[in-house]
Amino acid sequence: MKSRLLVSATALVLAGVAACAPIRDVRGYVPDDEKVASVRVGADTRDSVQEKLGTPSSTATFGDPTWYYISTEQERYAFFKPEVTKRQILAVQFTEDGKVADMRTYGIEDGQVISLADRETPSRGKEMSFLQQMFGNMGAMPPSAPGSRDQPTRPGGSGE
Repeated sequence: MKSRLLVSATALVLAGVAACAPIRDVRGYVPDDEKVASVRVGADTRDSVQEKLGTPSSTATFGDPTWYYISTEQERYAFFKPEVTKRQILAVQFTEDGKVADMRTYGIEDGQVISLADRETPSRGKEMSFLQQMFGNMGAMPPSAPGSRDQPTRPGGSGE
C-alpha cells in the first residue's frame, strides 16, 4: 500500500515538473558555422552563396542588395506568451556585379524597439453595439424594386 502511494506521488511530482518545463521552438535559418565560414568576401557570388547557405529568409528592398538569413529561438511556459531568447541574423551584402561585399552577424542585443503610432483615424457614423446591429432593422420596410406597385405615386400623377 505504501509503495503504491509512493509511486503515485512520484509520478504526480514528475508530471508536474514536466508540465513546468519550457517548450523551445527554433525557427528560420539555423546557420552551420562551417558553411558560413566557407563564404569568402570578394570571391563568392549570389549563386555560390545560395548553393552553400540556401535560400535567404529575406532580401533588402532598398539600398544595397543584401540577403538576410534569420533564425529565432523562443521559449514558452504552458499557455503564456512565448519569449524570444535568441535571435541571429546573418546579413550577406553583395556588390553590383553580384559578388559578396560584406558579411555581418547580428544578435538580439542589436535589435531596437520601435514604438508604433497608436493614433486612430476617426470615422463618421454611429457606433452600434452588437444587439443594436442585430435588431436595428426589425420593423423597417424592405426597399421595393423599381417599377413595383408598392411604390408611392408622384404628386399629380399615377403610380404607373
